[in-house]
Amino acid sequence: MADDHYLATGPRVGLRHFTAEDRAEFTARARESVRLHRPWLSSPTTDAAYDSYFAKLQEPSREGLLICELESGRIAGFLTVNNIVHAAFRCGAVGYGAFAHAAGRGLMSEGLRLAMGYAFGELGLHRLEINIQPGNERSIALVKRAGCRLEGYSPDFLFIDGAWRDHERWAITSDMFERT
Repeated sequence: MADDHYLATGPRVGLRHFTAEDRAEFTARARESVRLHRPWLSSPTTDAAYDSYFAKLQEPSREGLLICELESGRIAGFLTVNNIVHAAFRCGAVGYGAFAHAAGRGLMSEGLRLAMGYAFGELGLHRLEINIQPGNERSIALVKRAGCRLEGYSPDFLFIDGAWRDHERWAITSDMFERT
């Protein structure tokens, strides 16, 4: 895919919106990554699940972004900004996942930083919140590298993989992002 299709690019990855045409690659990558993702998240692994997920990403309070390797165009991971509220709040809740073939290569760190820049710039947000299960050490390390701060702990916060899961609440503001 040409660079002009990307919302932002870094040295190794580009950020772009989801499309209906991404279904086959996304679901294949999600199926390859089930062991990596569980119990932290559950990504769409079927056509029907992807179509439902993609439809939800069209809502005005959501933004769905794919993190793609620039060299090959392959999808390395994904990021969503959910529950976007403008006006005085200007905040969104971030969710993300790396796919197994890309895990541990620093692509998500680069993609997360690009997505934060996009959210604080193009989307006009001031604050991004990221909720992470306490045992998810890789995800906690990722948000720390991105400059997020730990703000609290929420017991039984989200229903994931068949159970209510505790989460740590991490956040970053546009002011913090500019300083990092």
